[in-house]
Amino acid sequence: MNLFVDSSAWIALFDESDKYHAVATANLRGLEGQRVSFLTSDYIFDEAITVLLNRGGWRIATRFGEWLLAADSIEMVFVDKWVWQAAWDMFQIYDDKEWAFTDCTSFVLMRQHNLWRAFTFDNHFVQAGFQLWPGAA
Repeated sequence: MNLFVDSSAWIALFDESDKYHAVATANLRGLEGQRVSFLTSDYIFDEAITVLLNRGGWRIATRFGEWLLAADSIEMVFVDKWVWQAAWDMFQIYDDKEWAFTDCTSFVLMRQHNLWRAFTFDNHFVQAGFQLWPGAA
């Protein structure tokens, strides 16, 4: 299985007070022993680190960052000029949505990597035509 991972999932995993913490943790544990590859982005990393810093402090943010950077099953892709421009175009076109620019970068990257499922609790992914994993938030 290949999954894109959004900041809401990373945050839920590392912030025990997050309303999705139990669901995120249980579902990730349910993947143990399976062949799973995770893709995330530098923008998602930044977003998760920032929220975790604000919610839990430097130690939890650093613990998350060190864990993610050391994980063999997680590939972090960097938003390049092409992805940035495509995301900016998307952000401008979909003025009827409340998608953050970071959401748009994720959507572009997911399409670029032919991924249609995201480990997230953000329903904006459904609006953009993707499936939530582990299911509806």
